[in-house]
Amino acid sequence: MAVERGSDAVETMLVSKAAAKGERTPFPKGYWTIWSTVALDLVGFGIVVPILPRYAERFGASGLTVGLLFASFSLAQFLCAPLLGRLSDRIGRKPVIVISLIGTAIGSFVTGAAGALWVLFAGRIIDGGSGASLAVAQAAVGDMAEPKDRPRLMGLLGAAFGIGFVVGPALGGLASLGGVHVPFYVAGVLASINAIAAMIRVPETKPQGATVPHVERGLRRQALSPVLRRLALVGFITTVAFTAFEATFALLGHHRFGFGEKGSALVFLGVGIILVIVQGGLYGRLAKQHGVHRMYVVGVGLLVVGLAVLSGAQSWVLLGVSLALLSFGQGVASPSLTTMVSDYAPPARRGEAMGYQQSAGAIGRIVGPPMAGWMFDHVGEWSPYVLGAGLSAAALLLLMGWGMHRPADGAVVTTSAH
Repeated sequence: MAVERGSDAVETMLVSKAAAKGERTPFPKGYWTIWSTVALDLVGFGIVVPILPRYAERFGASGLTVGLLFASFSLAQFLCAPLLGRLSDRIGRKPVIVISLIGTAIGSFVTGAAGALWVLFAGRIIDGGSGASLAVAQAAVGDMAEPKDRPRLMGLLGAAFGIGFVVGPALGGLASLGGVHVPFYVAGVLASINAIAAMIRVPETKPQGATVPHVERGLRRQALSPVLRRLALVGFITTVAFTAFEATFALLGHHRFGFGEKGSALVFLGVGIILVIVQGGLYGRLAKQHGVHRMYVVGVGLLVVGLAVLSGAQSWVLLGVSLALLSFGQGVASPSLTTMVSDYAPPARRGEAMGYQQSAGAIGRIVGPPMAGWMFDHVGEWSPYVLGAGLSAAALLLLMGWGMHRPADGAVVTTSAH
């Protein structure tokens, strides 16, 4: 609740400053409430993820089983995110956000109380299946934001990701001092408080009168325009590329630079901080100056270069350069993709479109890590990053070939959007 009151104070201060200067209010009413809801949700996620592998080992889980445990979360998200997004188009954003947070709380409590490996899987599946709060929150921001303001607001929403992954692991580490189950209970309590706060504070943003027309199940996919399907494909490809880095960097850091667990954790902390800085401060201005479409192409291009440099990095200088390029590229590409999906989605189907985009990312997180791990073991320690660079280059060529590097009034994009 303190976070919610702080959000309102920030919003009130910004409104007062804008009014004093005779300017338009910089943030829509309720934006910071939605932002803080997402941030708290991701803090809870950040609490759980770093400690889950060691927790699973207590039940005799092998490395493969741990990988399947993470994949079960993403698979459930892949299946359920479009359904919950579509539900938000019908009954509203607010109730689906609340449902998702309640599911997260239940999944966290089940995980913490697990006495067997199958219960642990059940907890992760429940959590993953209910994990549409981010996609629905993105749809809500798309509802409330004017098109010219969307890049900045989506960038700030993306910064909540970085904050969650900076604060969450630290909080999880402190909670684990009370016992191995405690971090999961903390995450569950946090999600429960967040659900109650969302019931009270989150505004309903679904446009009045914007309802989804009845269509047969076989025509559901046709409701997504060609450009949205293309963005889902590109999002899937780049997610596979980035998760190849996430899944294997700790191994690469140990082999080439002698990193232990603390060293790898500090690297990911640095990546999170750069993401917060880029998405929370720089991205809005860059998108306003250069356009969302061009910034997306730039972001994917930086992923290509960053992964290619990392594949051969043998010095600390090249390591730092590659990580900076990767962080900046991801920090630019992610909000650009979200903004483009929000712009192209019909208002009556914005939740469904965001759900499909989240679903594409989820399947990328299922495919990417095991493929990268196998290549690291059997092809070479450089190979996951060459793969990631190649995939990102393919995504870049697709974007250019489809004309998505042009602004929204370009002929290709306009035709696809209708």
